[in-house]
Amino acid sequence: MKTHWIAAALVSSTLAMACAGSGENTANSAPAAAPAPEQAATSQAAPPAPSPTAEAARPEPAPAARPKPAPARTASAPVRLEEAPRAAAPPRPRFREVSAPTGTELALELTTPLSTETAQIETPVTARLRRSVVVNGLTVFPVGSVFYGNVTEVERAGRVRGRSHLAFRFTEVEIAGQRDQARTNVLSFEGEATKSEDATKVGAGAGIGAVIGGIVGGGSGAAKGAAIGAAAGTGTVLATRGRDVVLPAGSEIAATLSSPFEVRVEVE
Repeated sequence: MKTHWIAAALVSSTLAMACAGSGENTANSAPAAAPAPEQAATSQAAPPAPSPTAEAARPEPAPAARPKPAPARTASAPVRLEEAPRAAAPPRPRFREVSAPTGTELALELTTPLSTETAQIETPVTARLRRSVVVNGLTVFPVGSVFYGNVTEVERAGRVRGRSHLAFRFTEVEIAGQRDQARTNVLSFEGEATKSEDATKVGAGAGIGAVIGGIVGGGSGAAKGAAIGAAAGTGTVLATRGRDVVLPAGSEIAATLSSPFEVRVEVE
């Protein structure tokens, strides 16, 4: 029995060695195994590798512009609001000092009536300028300027001295609603003389007296009558005042400056 088992083992080992040798020859002569499906798909999809010359000729794409980030606003920085542009200021007017010298004539027209019969010392007097006063091309006193003054002297015609007297002067001027000092020389006016009229009155009285005396007492009576008539005529003259100075409103007068008048005039 033991001999049968040993023989079987030898036969088995011989068969095994024969099978092994035939297997190695088959493996050596068999073609290469086909690649796996995943590897085949990868090899077909992959494009051919570019040559170095083509890589050098291809231009590089420009980098995409990135938006600049907004500057960070700090909490402490004040927020400025843009203001609308301001309109240009108009040019300031220019002024020049101009002076009317002493003796400058003023053509005036009285706006208040005056008379030696009613006027008194310090009675107000007003007048309006009829013509502008221009110095070096600049107007010092425009037409319509109002002058203010007062009566300085007044005297009615007496019974013996038959002439009246009135005087006044201006001290201020009003231009465009503003008053300034502007002094003039005194303006003086005399009443009309009445000496010839007085002589006529005396002569008439003497003649009438002579006629009456001649009728009553002859030659001597005429002489006495003339003397009496002359005395009566003289009495009439003494009892009558002379003529008053009368200057109605609208009277034209000419005053002159007693001192220079300076004014600031706007020029273009």
